Amino acid sequence: MIRPRKMKRIEMTVLTRDVDAVIEYLGRRGLMHFSEEALPAEEGAGAGDPGRAGQIRENLDRLQSAAVYLGVELPGEPGEDTALPGEAENRLADTLVQTILALSASENERLEERKKLKETLNEAQAFSKLNAPFSDLDQLSYLTLRVGRLDPRRQEELRKDLSDRAVIIPLDDGGRVLAAASRKGRFALDSALKKSAFSPIAIPEGYKGIPADLLESLNGRIAGVEGELRAMADKKAAFKMEYSPSLRNLTAAYLMAQAVEELKRRLRGTKSVFVISGWVPADETAALVEEMARRAGGRTAIRAYDPEELEEVAEGREKVPVSLKHGSFVKGFEPLIFSYGSPLYGTLDPTPFVAFFFTVLFGIMFGDAGQGLVLLLLGFAVGAKGGAGFFASYRKFSTPLKAVGVSSMIMGFLNGEFFTNEEFLTLPTKAVGGFFMGLFGVPGEPPERFLHLMPERGNITKLFYFFGFTIAVGVILNSIGLVVNIANQFSLKKHEKALFAKTGLAGLLLFWYALFIVARILLGGRFAWYDYGGLFIPAALIFFGPAIWRLITGERPALEHGLMVFVMEGFVELLESASTYISNTVSFLRVGAFALSHAVLSFIVFTLSEMTAKLAGGAAFSLLITVFGNAVIILLEGMIVAIQVVRLQYYEFFSKFFTETGVRFAPFRFRKGIQE
Repeated sequence: MIRPRKMKRIEMTVLTRDVDAVIEYLGRRGLMHFSEEALPAEEGAGAGDPGRAGQIRENLDRLQSAAVYLGVELPGEPGEDTALPGEAENRLADTLVQTILALSASENERLEERKKLKETLNEAQAFSKLNAPFSDLDQLSYLTLRVGRLDPRRQEELRKDLSDRAVIIPLDDGGRVLAAASRKGRFALDSALKKSAFSPIAIPEGYKGIPADLLESLNGRIAGVEGELRAMADKKAAFKMEYSPSLRNLTAAYLMAQAVEELKRRLRGTKSVFVISGWVPADETAALVEEMARRAGGRTAIRAYDPEELEEVAEGREKVPVSLKHGSFVKGFEPLIFSYGSPLYGTLDPTPFVAFFFTVLFGIMFGDAGQGLVLLLLGFAVGAKGGAGFFASYRKFSTPLKAVGVSSMIMGFLNGEFFTNEEFLTLPTKAVGGFFMGLFGVPGEPPERFLHLMPERGNITKLFYFFGFTIAVGVILNSIGLVVNIANQFSLKKHEKALFAKTGLAGLLLFWYALFIVARILLGGRFAWYDYGGLFIPAALIFFGPAIWRLITGERPALEHGLMVFVMEGFVELLESASTYISNTVSFLRVGAFALSHAVLSFIVFTLSEMTAKLAGGAAFSLLITVFGNAVIILLEGMIVAIQVVRLQYYEFFSKFFTETGVRFAPFRFRKGIQE
């Protein structure tokens, strides 16, 4: 039997100068599970430096702004090689952010200038052909225009002074400019021009419309701004290529630093030392102690406790986290366990049973060699290292997909089905059958298939045998669940439940003896007088279990609610036991039912494909039916079968021993996507 890994509570007293290095090691390795007892408050006496935390948040925000501008995707967590940032990283971050955001500010200025220039041009063009003196246009439109001379050295100063209220457009190199503003900005424009020693140029009297050279200057300035924007776009692309790795590395480093500061804020301690306390797998403690001695130069005090030594564990105030250690095959089924709940520390680990029976039950219900091959290949695709996108998001299902793919292929070979085709595997089946018949000296022709799930005319005996086989699988799984529960209750020192509960030893004996009677009757026997005793004794143990246990422990049997209530509770417990065992066993008929439905669907697809192929020009339609039919079976029935297998595990197996759940080992780590 397999149990979860042994755990130890480790308590380390670390100097403030060493705490960052210690936390960095713990976060990289994912060794320590911090419970609420270890992290009692959001802010402790030895809280981390708020100024440092604020600086880290500010750097992350600035890096994010720079990355958004360049279109760079930043990591959400530190990488494997990420290190905590130092002064060099702080200087690099400042340099990069200032350079990138300066370009962003310049680009925004040019975009705003282009916008105003185009608005001015559109307004000017609207009045360019009006048959009215230029001097009167200021009174007729929403646009205020001023033409004059301004010292080129003061043009940029004026442009900044006016900001977004007006546009200053150089008309030539001699200082001639056009100033344009909205009607509302007229007085601000005139005031700023006056302070800048602006000299108006007189437009010839009676000149009508907008001077052509002014329109030409506007178009020229717009072209110049667009050229500057194109140059900035090229520079932006070059920045993205050059600075992307640095932005990602710096972000990862500051994310690590942020995680360190958040943990420090919750640790107990003083200004001089921090107390780091948490659960560590017992087989990792020696390596942890050795590494702490190396990183802190022997300045760390470490104490280790077994769970039994801790008062909070003994009193039930804290549960010891559970860490499971498996090979690659069984480990792939851990998510199925933890999606239901975590086993209690010290109890049996059910994952190997789940891995085996999930694989077997799925294969029985989804027997097709070709469709199983698809699942197998899909398992390799989602589990490929370095994969990304759609497949990478389903990487945790790689092992189960491979397992059920192989089991489906084996069952498909026994059924003689390959992508619903019932003839493709005939020769391989005969070859294998002939080999074994010759090996054991069995005469006759080798079979075309080993299993016949489709009912044969006038003979359905084999089908009943198959359903009997699925019931037998259910009996085995139910029995294992009861044995696991009995062992767990003894481990937890809950002997009454281990001996007298319906899922304890008494319930197991009642279940097994009832099955013994049924099997004997099916084989031609009959109910005997001693069967009364075989059923009565375990039933009486369940009925009188609480009273018997009180006698064993030296306590006086008590009837808190009266004799009638005691009797009624006993009868209800017996009825519930009988109904539970019957329903849990009969429930496995669904395994045979879904295997039969899969065979029927495959038969329909194969028959339709074969009939269509015989028609004129029906080869293409036959292929289409085969492809579409197999796709529907793989997607639809594959999902249904998976749900049914999970249901059988949850309700028929887990319900026997998962009466109380524990806490999953969730160590502090920087990379949240990695699971223990």
